[in-house]
Amino acid sequence: MATSFFIFSLFFCAFFLSSNSAFDPCASQSDGSDLSVIPIYSKCSPFNPPKADSIVNTVINMASKDPQRLKYLSSLAAQKTTSAPIASGQQILHIGNYVVRTKVGTPGQLLFMVLDTSNDAAWAPCSGCTGCSSTTFSPNSSTTFSPLECSVAQCAQVRGLSCPDTGASPCLFNQSYGGDSSFSATLAHDSLRLATDVIPNFAFGCINSVSGGSVPPQGLLGLGRGPMSLLSQSGSLYSGVFSYCLPSFKSYYFSGSLKLGPSGQPKNIRTTPLLRNPHRPSLYYVNLTGVSVGRVLVPIAPEHLAFDPKTGAGTVIDSGTVISRFVEPVYAAIRDEFRKQVKGPFSTLGAFDTCFEATNEDVAPAITLHLTGLDLKLPLENSLIHSSAGTVACLAMAAAPANVNSVLNVIANLQQQNLRILFDVANSRLGIARELCN
Repeated sequence: MATSFFIFSLFFCAFFLSSNSAFDPCASQSDGSDLSVIPIYSKCSPFNPPKADSIVNTVINMASKDPQRLKYLSSLAAQKTTSAPIASGQQILHIGNYVVRTKVGTPGQLLFMVLDTSNDAAWAPCSGCTGCSSTTFSPNSSTTFSPLECSVAQCAQVRGLSCPDTGASPCLFNQSYGGDSSFSATLAHDSLRLATDVIPNFAFGCINSVSGGSVPPQGLLGLGRGPMSLLSQSGSLYSGVFSYCLPSFKSYYFSGSLKLGPSGQPKNIRTTPLLRNPHRPSLYYVNLTGVSVGRVLVPIAPEHLAFDPKTGAGTVIDSGTVISRFVEPVYAAIRDEFRKQVKGPFSTLGAFDTCFEATNEDVAPAITLHLTGLDLKLPLENSLIHSSAGTVACLAMAAAPANVNSVLNVIANLQQQNLRILFDVANSRLGIARELCN
C-alpha cells in the first residue's frame, strides 16, 4: 500500500522554549511515518542559518537566481531526452528551493535533498568530491552501494551521458543545473529511505565534482515524470501520485509536507489537466488560459499562453523558481492593470517593479490564474510581499528576464505557498486546494 508522508506544523512560543530547555523541537525528526522538510532559515536548519533578515530582502536575494533558473528551464523545454516534511532551502542554495530529509545507503546516511519537480534523476555529493560541501555520502560505508556500467539500460536514460562506444566502463554523465552550475557524476544503485519506506536499487548520480554555486549541497531528489524520477523508480509504491504543501519563507520550525502515494490525499480538490511535452516529459505543463486582476480579465493574446511542444512554450508549475515569471507581454498586461487599480505612486525594489505604500494595500486587487477547469485565486500573501517595516508592499511577480530567451511562463513557489499541490501523473491531472502549512 502506498504510504503517505506528512508533518504537522510545530508552533512554540519563546517562553515555552526557554522554560522547557530539555525539550528540543529539532529532535523531532523521527523515523516514523513522516519525512521532514525544514525551512533553511528555521532554528532546526542543518545549514547554519544566517542572522534574521527582512523577508523582502531574503526573497530579493533568492529571486536574483531566477534568471538562471528560467534559462535552465528553457533549455530543458527545448531539449530532447528520453508525507515527507518540506523545508525552505533558501540561503544555503542561493535559490528558493525546499529540502526533504532522506537517508541513502545501508545503514542510511542522512541527507537533506532538494525537492525539484523539474528534474528526474536524483544525485548526491559523494566522498572525495571536488567542489562539494562538507556533507557527503560515503559509498564505502554502505553495504548496498553498487556503481553501474554503461551497459545497463538506465545509463541510457540520463542526460549528458559520457560512455565509450565499446568496452565495459562506469556510467559517467555531466549535467548543468540552475543555469550557472554543472557537475559530473557516476550512476549508481543504493537504497533510498523516505520515512519508513525503503526503495532498493534506487539509481542516482554519485557526484564527483561540482562547479558553480547552485548545485544543491546535499543532493537533489527529482520529482519529475521522466524514467529516472522517484515516481518512475518507485513503481507501484506511490501509484504516480504525490502532493506537497510548501511553507512560507517565514516559517520557523518543521512545517511543510510531502505526501507520497494516493492515500491521505485530499478527496475534494479542484483539478486541471497536466499537459505533456514529448521533448521534455519531466516538466509539469498546465494550460493557463488567462489572468484576472480583481474583476478584470486582463487582455492577453492567446499565443503568449498557448502550449507548444515544439518550442517548449506554455506554462509550467515549478518548485525551484522563487517568484512567478511571465513572458514580457503577459506580465506587462498584469502589471498595468494592477497599477491602474492601486493607483500608486510606484517604485522598484530588486526584482519587483510595482511597489507601493502599504496603506494602499486595502485596495490591492486579487490575482486569479485561470487554468482549464480551475481558477486559482491567489491569497494576498501569495501575490504581495512586504518590506521588513511593513510600509511598502510589492507585486510579487516579474517578467522573464530580457537576457533569457524564454517562452515559458512559470508558476513559482512563492505563489504556491500554503496551498496543497497534488500531482496525479497516473491520471494526468494537477489539483490545488487551500491548506495552512506554516
